[in-house]
Amino acid sequence: MIEVKHLTKQFGHHMAVDDISFTAKKGEILGFLGPNGAGKSTTMRMITGFFPPTSGTVIVGGNDILTQSIAARKKIGYLPENAPVYPDMTVNRYLDFCAEIRGFSGAAKRRRVDETLERCFLTSVRHQAVSTLSKGYKQRVCFAQSILHDPEYLIFDEPTDGLDPNQKHEVRLMIREMSTTKAIIFSTHILDEVDTVCSRAIIIADGKVVADDTPDGLRRRSAFHGSVVLTVQGTAPEGLENGLTELDGVASVSIVEIDGDRRTLRIFPDYPEVPVADRVIASAVKKGLEITSVFVEKGRLDDVFRDITTTTR
Repeated sequence: MIEVKHLTKQFGHHMAVDDISFTAKKGEILGFLGPNGAGKSTTMRMITGFFPPTSGTVIVGGNDILTQSIAARKKIGYLPENAPVYPDMTVNRYLDFCAEIRGFSGAAKRRRVDETLERCFLTSVRHQAVSTLSKGYKQRVCFAQSILHDPEYLIFDEPTDGLDPNQKHEVRLMIREMSTTKAIIFSTHILDEVDTVCSRAIIIADGKVVADDTPDGLRRRSAFHGSVVLTVQGTAPEGLENGLTELDGVASVSIVEIDGDRRTLRIFPDYPEVPVADRVIASAVKKGLEITSVFVEKGRLDDVFRDITTTTR
């Protein structure tokens, strides 16, 4: 696993990362979230040995990044922020160069480069100079160098930045496939990505860990978690909202929208884990209303993210 132990980084009087500790195990995809300037990239740079920490350390597969730096870094694949690559090299030459640095030579090196080009859908541009590529393709080239040596641990700083929807889908699929044998940490600003890819998420704000949970666990912190959104059509009887509020297990009812004889209501339960949808539907039908839609809110990651990162300031 990757063990981050009391990691701290100070730039002058600015505390960029403040005593962060967590672990990431093989088979786990850990999403690293936070607003701009929260310390995500700085943390990743310390995990990979790019920055020395002010205090604390990181253990990568049993190797301390400070005292056994080379051994630890051999096990890591790192996609940095903004995908730095050599613009004057062709894609093929750049990956060949990266493979050589990683200790490959001869037929093994050629095989590794060819496999990586194919896996990252770069075969069609292998002979192009990196400088001629779009931002999305440059991102893909940098992604390719990070997985070229089949590392045990992958650190991705916004791996889908600049990719089109199809490319994002491809990268997410690769990340999920690789997670069966690797520990993966990646930062993202795309909350949907956390839902579709991550098995766990850490949120940091002002250099501190403010949440560490599964995506479902984070959603359960939403004020909307467990609420029933009901849309009915027809002349609403007087006191409809009050009548629903009086149902067993219902805490409150709010009007979301009224459009002619169509009315959308949000019904909040006393306890999010206690379902009240059946009672709400039965009550609406009894009152002679036509139900056009009903769903139970799982909770919204964007609301949770905003609440957590603003209340900690």
